[in-house]
Amino acid sequence: MARNILQRVEQVVQIHHVCRQLNLSCLRSLSTRQWRPAQFPSPSFLSAVRHCPHASPFLKMTAQQCRFLSAKKILIPKQKEYKKEKSMPVKVKEQKKVVEVRHNMTIRELAKAIGREIDDIYETLIYSNYNVDHLKPSSVLTDEMLKASVKKAGMKFRFAEKKIEKVMENKDAVKRGPADPSLLVPRHPVVTIMGHVDHGKTTLLDQLRKSQIAAMEAGGITQHIGAFSVRLASGDKITFLDTPGHAAFSTMRERGANVTDIVVLVVAAEDGVMKQTIESIQHTRNAKVPVVLAINKCDKPEANPERVKTELLSHNIVCEEFGGDVQAVHISALKGENVEALTEAVVTLAEILSLKADPTGLVEGTVIECRIDKGKGPVTTAIVQRGTLKKGAVLVAGKALAKVRLLLDENNTMLNEVLPSMPVEIVGWKELPSAGDEILEVESEQRAKEVIEWRKYVEQQEKVEEDMEVIEGKQKEQRAAHSKHMEAYIGMNWRQRLRATVRARYGVQRPSEKTTLDKERLSVIIKGDVDGSVEAILDVLDTYDADDTCELDLVHFGVGDISESDVALAKTFNASIYGFNVNASKSIQDIATKSEVPIKLHKVIYQLFDDLKEELSGRIPELTEETVKGTASVLALFDVTEGKKTLQVAGCRVQKGFLDKKMKFRLIRNNNVLWEGSLTSLKHHKNDVPTVKTGVECGLSLDEDVEIQAGDEIICFEETTVPQKISWDPGF
Repeated sequence: MARNILQRVEQVVQIHHVCRQLNLSCLRSLSTRQWRPAQFPSPSFLSAVRHCPHASPFLKMTAQQCRFLSAKKILIPKQKEYKKEKSMPVKVKEQKKVVEVRHNMTIRELAKAIGREIDDIYETLIYSNYNVDHLKPSSVLTDEMLKASVKKAGMKFRFAEKKIEKVMENKDAVKRGPADPSLLVPRHPVVTIMGHVDHGKTTLLDQLRKSQIAAMEAGGITQHIGAFSVRLASGDKITFLDTPGHAAFSTMRERGANVTDIVVLVVAAEDGVMKQTIESIQHTRNAKVPVVLAINKCDKPEANPERVKTELLSHNIVCEEFGGDVQAVHISALKGENVEALTEAVVTLAEILSLKADPTGLVEGTVIECRIDKGKGPVTTAIVQRGTLKKGAVLVAGKALAKVRLLLDENNTMLNEVLPSMPVEIVGWKELPSAGDEILEVESEQRAKEVIEWRKYVEQQEKVEEDMEVIEGKQKEQRAAHSKHMEAYIGMNWRQRLRATVRARYGVQRPSEKTTLDKERLSVIIKGDVDGSVEAILDVLDTYDADDTCELDLVHFGVGDISESDVALAKTFNASIYGFNVNASKSIQDIATKSEVPIKLHKVIYQLFDDLKEELSGRIPELTEETVKGTASVLALFDVTEGKKTLQVAGCRVQKGFLDKKMKFRLIRNNNVLWEGSLTSLKHHKNDVPTVKTGVECGLSLDEDVEIQAGDEIICFEETTVPQKISWDPGF
């Protein structure tokens, strides 16, 4: 009995425990307001109750229901659900690369700083609405352009801290101050022969030094500046400079006037004052140099020396006969007449001038001409103006230095020393200086390098300033153009403005709106024998003013024979090579032929420019010209049946010239062109004829169905292509 009661109590306790757990599970589900599995007694406990032999049927049924509910989700009345926010991954903001920039950076330096190509910098500037046509990799960028370029590249910028740059010390070489009068010694004069081309300057010099230079000059004209000394019968010595008289060598004549003591102005007695004569007078006046007038070719019957003197009065050249101070000597350079009197006039003037120089200390001089010699390398012709030049001296001219190895005179004779007023060829230059550069002697090669480094630094600073001026000018133009462009947007709505902006930036146009004009272009490479010749050619090229017809692009220029690198450069730029008094070896010519690079060699400067003008003219499209061959008037119209077709035939009479069936025709009514084309037939009576002459009647039909009326005019014309000529005039 007691045992049964104990079992019943135990069952009640177990049922109570199960109900308590069910209640807790329901409360927990309601508190979270989500569908969750119910929390029931463990499966092992339920299994023990169901298989217990002493458990009542009610307890076993309860355990069975608990087992069923443990496999289900308890459905809770649906209320407003709040989903628990899922933890999204936090995106880390990408950090942009910071580029350190500085003021006045070039395009090349900026590309290196941001690790991009130079073309990428150009692209960023284009998309920032900057004009990059005038920019080069070495061009300096403004701060606004730097910022815009870095931002378009997807980076940030930071200006580097301004460093206090140490100002480079001026280590340039300069001329010495005035010499001590006690050190001055007399020197012989430097005389420049100037005048118009073919007035006999070089022939006069031939008489002075008994040479045949004029016979060796290509084209019979002087094309180089020469320097040589002449010892007269009296024992006096004169250094002569022979300058070209051709119009292309203006710079050479100016340089000759600036280094001379006396100018001998040669004027032909039969020609009088010419263009280069006037130019020579101007150079002489600018250099403030005294003049001796040599009236040449006085042996000719048509010579008129008095006319020459009178013409020179208008140019402030007043001869002694007219109360002036200019000596005039009548000579014949070809026959040698009165040449001695001319030299005496020069020596007399030199004595009046009392020319002196200091032969001590560091050398000062001027480069007259430069060239590249195959055996000697860079060679300069110079005039020493102060000091005594010797072998081993260290010289600076422009940005070139030399340690003198050889000193040669005009006869290629070696000299040990060169005194003031003496011309000399200097061998030993590391690089080729420019004609007209000032020569200064320095103490050592180290000092020479310091001078050159300073001069390059100054040149770089000047270039930076020039670039900044160009950039500022372009920016002003861009701002003005932008303001004018924005005026066109006034009154537009946002859609119209956006469409116009896109079209302006990216060039979106309809095919009918595109009007691109491809200009012709000629690229050239210039090579000359001496620096002065190249300088003269470039001076003439600077006058080119026909870029609107055909652009002239100077790719490269230099001194010396044509090399393989010149041919390679010409092939790259599709250029022509023009050589003046230079050679091209057989191997170079073979390479040029294979590369299809034209090499044009000339020994006379005006022939070179004639060839260049001809090539420029060949790049211009030919013109089509019309020549009217005949006119006819329409008298009547007829319908002619040919097979199943009915053709309209115009009965005409030739009023002027003739009609040729092979040529083109034009139908005109009241001065308006109604048709242009060819004839399908041309007949006289019933016969087909090729031509019809003036006064003859004929019948003709057109190749198109055009309404013809009596009184219309038929014109027969011929089209011919005519080559154009470049409008550029180099001045000779």
